[in-house]
Amino acid sequence: MLSETPVALTGDQIQQYRDQGFLLVRGLLSPEEAAMLREEVHAAFRRAEVSPDGAWRSADKVAGDVRPRLQGMHDMQHASAAFGRLLYDDRFTAVAAALLDSDNVQLHHTKAFVKPPEQGAPFPMHQDYPFFPHTDHRMAAAIFHLDAAPEEKGCVRLMPGSHKRGPLEHIEEGNWHLPVDDWPLASAVPVEAEPGDVLFFSYLMVHGSGINRSNEVRTTWLVQFRDPEDRPTTDRHTGSRGQGMMLRGIDPTPIVHNPGKIV
Repeated sequence: MLSETPVALTGDQIQQYRDQGFLLVRGLLSPEEAAMLREEVHAAFRRAEVSPDGAWRSADKVAGDVRPRLQGMHDMQHASAAFGRLLYDDRFTAVAAALLDSDNVQLHHTKAFVKPPEQGAPFPMHQDYPFFPHTDHRMAAAIFHLDAAPEEKGCVRLMPGSHKRGPLEHIEEGNWHLPVDDWPLASAVPVEAEPGDVLFFSYLMVHGSGINRSNEVRTTWLVQFRDPEDRPTTDRHTGSRGQGMMLRGIDPTPIVHNPGKIV
């Protein structure tokens, strides 16, 4: 992967991200790479015996008469080296740096998701902000689509420009989400994607996802990243393995070095 040519964003693409809070980068990975990574996810889930009943508790708010089901696993880069390589892939980190407007990109956490057929769990509209608030809001997400994500498979839905409203007040019922009557999933724009497409968005973007009503699974890998100079305001969500790893550039903040006891 690392030998591939980095993606050079146009000025219009960067401006779209500034104005709308998101950017879908088509074909950042090849279909063959996406297929290989998809198999790595499913193989890791089998090894770890990941249950398909791990749906977010807040999914019930928008699931209707469907029993929501979901498989998820944090830290996929610790289960498969292919994902460790992808974290450092210039095609990804060049886009991340351009959108952060920084030479430096730091890992916050990763998570793989599989939405099972016909009842793959939805998620109510929300910002990522309340899960791990930061000082300057220079935090973003990248969703790697490892198979097709049409609307019927429960693709991401978002509200373009909503990031400009800043942090919004959320309800904490199982998971943080916005009031479902005020922020209905149906009012959001579906972002359909093909294998290898990567959706980047600000952690202030209001977004959610629908139910997978198709007869196929939907497989994605999420990478949450930040400018290392943007510091968290709470200790929430600080236990992810690898958090703080530099994916591009350097960490210019003071580092506490503890060499340990020499014996």
